[in-house]
Amino acid sequence: MIERRIYLDHAATTPLDERVLTAMVPYFHEKFGNPSSVHSWGQEAEGAVEGARRRVAEVLGCYSQEIVFTSGGSESDNLALRGAAFAERESRRANRILTTPVEHPAVLNTAEDLASRFGFHLDLLPVDHNGRVNPGDLVERITPETAVVSVIYGNNEIGTINPIRELGAICRERGVLFHTDAVQSASQLLILADSLNVDLMSIGAHKFYGPKGIGALYVRNGTRLAGSQTGGGQERGLRAGTHNVPLIVGLAEALRITHEERASLAARFRLLRERIVAGVLEGVPDSKLTGHPRERLPNHASFVIRGVDANALLAALDIAGFACSSGSACKTGDPEPSAVLTALGFSDEWSLGSLRVTVGRATTPENIEAFLEALPAIVRRVRAASLARP
Repeated sequence: MIERRIYLDHAATTPLDERVLTAMVPYFHEKFGNPSSVHSWGQEAEGAVEGARRRVAEVLGCYSQEIVFTSGGSESDNLALRGAAFAERESRRANRILTTPVEHPAVLNTAEDLASRFGFHLDLLPVDHNGRVNPGDLVERITPETAVVSVIYGNNEIGTINPIRELGAICRERGVLFHTDAVQSASQLLILADSLNVDLMSIGAHKFYGPKGIGALYVRNGTRLAGSQTGGGQERGLRAGTHNVPLIVGLAEALRITHEERASLAARFRLLRERIVAGVLEGVPDSKLTGHPRERLPNHASFVIRGVDANALLAALDIAGFACSSGSACKTGDPEPSAVLTALGFSDEWSLGSLRVTVGRATTPENIEAFLEALPAIVRRVRAASLARP
């Protein structure tokens, strides 16, 4: 029986904040109206949706009509890329999509689908060994035929923060739409849309202590975008379907709280992160930090450990009471190297042993010390078992 359970996987998801739950509860039963109905029940629900939209817009520093509610970060990414690609091809015959090899699958797989099934040309920007885009490479690769550029803000796997403001300025100067996946960043960084020079920006509530199944897409006024599904015309015709009022309220409240507490939490997260980085690199032989050593998400530490099977490592950590994650396909039983780590130049010997440790609001220094105390012995056992296999 595990005496302790320490959750260090906040990049995967976060627990629902009790304050957010309190805000959501009335809209499950007392205030249950359909926002599209004209009677008072519907008007009450519509008021909640539009109030939430205003609160999200306040955090993003934009107009409320620039916020589109979705089912989560993945749908926001899909709506951004598909909507921009089809709209730009129709309006100005732009047929190229420019992104990076270290994107979340919601972006990269969508771009690949647009290329393979719909005839778009996909071009990948190079990244350095830390997974960062050089603005000069964007200048060289962007063309008048580029329909949309998409670059992740804070990388979910390696934590690296991209120079989104500079990249967005390059796109804006050339009249090309620019999207960023800010799903990981919304819990850690300022996400002011105008200062980032973005036309499209995706967020998902469950990454910042909100409910699962709800997200939002910032769509800059004047941006051409094809809708993702047809129906009753909700969300400016971009995303039809009855609004999920409780979850929308929850997203807005979670984002408000995150914004208000961001600075103080980020400072604490950095201290915990730096302790993790120092402890792992000192205590685990043949380990390396992945991602940028400084320009990275405050709560995010990620590593590769040579000669270790990530599946076995995560299972052993779980048995010991620690929840962490890996960048490889760690649920398949036959993991392949992470595409992100491969793009950074790591060999299979290193990339198959990836480990991501992400802290959250409830993480304590004592939690981190317990993890650092247990990890070296666990790695030794897993490594020995890997070497013993025929």
